[in-house]
Amino acid sequence: MLPGPSAAEPLVEFRDVSLKFVSYRDKQYSLKRSALDLILRRDAPPVSDEFWALTDVNLKMMKGERIGILGFNGAGKSTLLRLLARIYTPTRGQLAVRGDVAPLIEMGAGFNPEMSGHDNIMLNGAMLGIRPREMRKKVEGIYEFTGLREFADLPLKYYSSGMYARLAFAIATEVDPEILLIDESLGAGDVIFVERAKERIARLLERSNLVVIVSHDLGSLHRMCTRGIWMHEGRVRCDAPISEALTAYLTFTQAIDAKAAEAARRPEYAESA
Repeated sequence: MLPGPSAAEPLVEFRDVSLKFVSYRDKQYSLKRSALDLILRRDAPPVSDEFWALTDVNLKMMKGERIGILGFNGAGKSTLLRLLARIYTPTRGQLAVRGDVAPLIEMGAGFNPEMSGHDNIMLNGAMLGIRPREMRKKVEGIYEFTGLREFADLPLKYYSSGMYARLAFAIATEVDPEILLIDESLGAGDVIFVERAKERIARLLERSNLVVIVSHDLGSLHRMCTRGIWMHEGRVRCDAPISEALTAYLTFTQAIDAKAAEAARRPEYAESA
């Protein structure tokens, strides 16, 4: 991790960052098939496809900002978040992240279904960098928030999906991060729990120096964020105050909808007699 930033230094800086994924289409291509292709002068099948998930991204994220990432599915939003979380590393360019990162991306990814709820709380606390003594102080608050105290000694494999999600969310939001990453994290649980989760998220936002949120809920982004970054086909199309970014994105989507509606109104080609 880089040294702590000065007041004017960005917490996050992307410099010409690109990320390439490689998909191997034919994993069964053997030496025997390769020899036959050579003898018969057949073209060997392509062994992989390359896909650039992000291309030439240049961004600076400063302390105090609340940034919403918006765009269509496959635009590169979650990929950008995973770079920040150090799940991926750039193929090209440089990425500087200055500060502790708390990713609310795939909560519960480190859970062990054979272990009890209590043991998973302690395990995930360790994965988040929380010392055991500090984590033990947080256990009772987690039980109170989730309502899962009576299931503390039950192996996680017997938890319902809702119980699992509540426990994962409660653990993930126990941190005091410098950089908080959120990726559509409020989608599980009943209505009462979701409302309580929103309150917990609001308090977590106040404790974080920098917040980056990926969501399709444009209303939430407008309420929670000060800046918007619109991603399209792996590139940054707009980086502006949240209202301007939302306007640009909505104008683009409305233009696409208008073109689709126009195409639907055109008469189909008559079949030849």
